[in-house]
Amino acid sequence: MNRFLLRSLLAAGVATALPFAPALADGPVAARAAGDEAASLAADRASILAMAGDYKVTFDFRETTPWRADYTPIAPKVSGGHESVRVIENSPGKIVLQHLLVVSDDKGKTMVIKHWRQDWTYEPESVLAYAGEGKWVLETVPERMRKGRWSQTVWQTDDSPRYGGWGQWTEEGGVRRWRSNWTWRPLARRDAVRTPPYDRYLAINRHSPSPAGWIHWQDNIKMGPEGGVSGGKMVPFVQESVLNTYAKAGDYDIKAADAYWTATKDYWAAVRTAWDEAIAKGNGVRVAEVAETGSASGERLMSYADELNAGKLSTSQAVAKARAIIAQVTAG
Repeated sequence: MNRFLLRSLLAAGVATALPFAPALADGPVAARAAGDEAASLAADRASILAMAGDYKVTFDFRETTPWRADYTPIAPKVSGGHESVRVIENSPGKIVLQHLLVVSDDKGKTMVIKHWRQDWTYEPESVLAYAGEGKWVLETVPERMRKGRWSQTVWQTDDSPRYGGWGQWTEEGGVRRWRSNWTWRPLARRDAVRTPPYDRYLAINRHSPSPAGWIHWQDNIKMGPEGGVSGGKMVPFVQESVLNTYAKAGDYDIKAADAYWTATKDYWAAVRTAWDEAIAKGNGVRVAEVAETGSASGERLMSYADELNAGKLSTSQAVAKARAIIAQVTAG
């Protein structure tokens, strides 16, 4: 590891926190004239806001290259569904997008499931990063790497943390994209329920607007402790390519998504606040990971929203229950 990278990693708080420290993204953004900086910021914001809308989504997961002779890649998995993405916060330096998954059961009944959330922050001082085994830490973004960049923090269905990274919106070959630094991520449900030999991803995250909508491309190295020993040396098992394609669509029950959000948005705002308080108090947070639901709070926080939507709980009752659960799962 070269000296500059080591110093940068130490400044970011990752070289000592992780057994295998991710590399940083590209170098600092070149200085721009005031007019160019304003135009670049406007273009960045437009690219982020363009992800809001109603979509047919295709999820394409493919393990490609094994990095161990004794590992055989699993078969590719392609699935899909419909998602409505809504802007729930929009200020000059921050944009928050909430994904709502809309599905129909075998009887044609529509169900809305609060899906993932993405927070975008301009020129961030820190980012909430996954540190392994149910732990997330607030890492300082090196000062020389903040200018002109955005962080993206991704949250699970119950608004507990998933992963965070930072990077720059650029344009190459006429294609705009945002590329993250290398980031750690907990296993997604598709892998966690299989109890594989790896227990996290080391990943680069990319977002690009497209004529049809936008794409989310993940380049994941599936990592795990050598010999399956917790805390042991992290080694790579297999490379995975994930391409999530969002194509604009209107052939599903969009009104159901908006009705769910109208009924539950105050509850979820309070849940976000409770998580923010826990993270600020602990300069990060510990939450046990659960294969089926993502986190120890997932099933209960989601069920309170469903009960609220069904009229079985008031907002104040649901919020009180949620705050108690968040306090419980973050107590350790």
